[in-house]
Amino acid sequence: MTTRRSSVGVKALPYFLILPTLAFVSLFTIWPTLNAIYLSFFKQRLNIARFREPTFIGWENYINLFHDPTFLKVLKNTLIYVVGTVPLSIVVAFLMAWLVNQPLRGRGWTRLFFFHPTVLPMVSAATIWMFFLTPDYGLFNTTLAWLGYHGPQNWTGNPNLALFGVMLVAFWKNAGYYMIFYLAGLQNLPHEVFEAAQLDGANLLQQLRYITFPLLRRTTLFVSTIAFIGAFQTIDHIFVLTQGGPSNASNVLLYYLWQIRFENQDVGRASAVTVILILVLLVFTVSNVWLSERREESQYG
Repeated sequence: MTTRRSSVGVKALPYFLILPTLAFVSLFTIWPTLNAIYLSFFKQRLNIARFREPTFIGWENYINLFHDPTFLKVLKNTLIYVVGTVPLSIVVAFLMAWLVNQPLRGRGWTRLFFFHPTVLPMVSAATIWMFFLTPDYGLFNTTLAWLGYHGPQNWTGNPNLALFGVMLVAFWKNAGYYMIFYLAGLQNLPHEVFEAAQLDGANLLQQLRYITFPLLRRTTLFVSTIAFIGAFQTIDHIFVLTQGGPSNASNVLLYYLWQIRFENQDVGRASAVTVILILVLLVFTVSNVWLSERREESQYG
């Protein structure tokens, strides 16, 4: 009997160990997601008396969103933001990691220089970049004037430049963070493989293409996933720099969600945007992992 109880206890131990994490995920992830899905089928406006009580309207919130020019513009801005920041940040992060992994003089200071923006809060980073982007005395316009270009640019007030300014801040802030993961990956690569490649006459580009990149595939998968998710979490530096303007030119999905929920107090519409955001992140994460696994199977299978 004692042996049987001991065996049951050993089998049940893993479930008890994951119970705190499961409770945390259920409370702060699964339940809010299910609640958002449920509320997205209702019309509820907390700032309008006759709509304070939720009214079931089915798919109307989703239909109205995809017929709303503002929402479509926000989706387009979000796509431009993600495509413009994520791949560039990953490539630059790898190059910085490769550089500071070399036996160069002053390597420690270089690592500090690259990583320093990461430790700054995004609000602080945006405040710093306001000095660069200010129309009258900003460093960018001062440099343009020194180069002979007259007529300062309104970097955060011009609809054609506002999103670019927001993307620039995010790139500067995040590249050093992703560099850390690539640096850890590079330092764990087997040196014998590179020594053998050098003896076989492989140059630097060939080593990067055929050895370094394939060995860092898992790192790239992780970095690309967190970079993509992080790009959709953009809100604080937009709030400081542009507040989504001018005319929603720099508005992205999460900031638009904040506006709908806390400025317009439209619970149903905000819940629908939340569900769309979750679906986009879920589809990307699953497809990214699946494509990476398929690529690895085709290479080594």
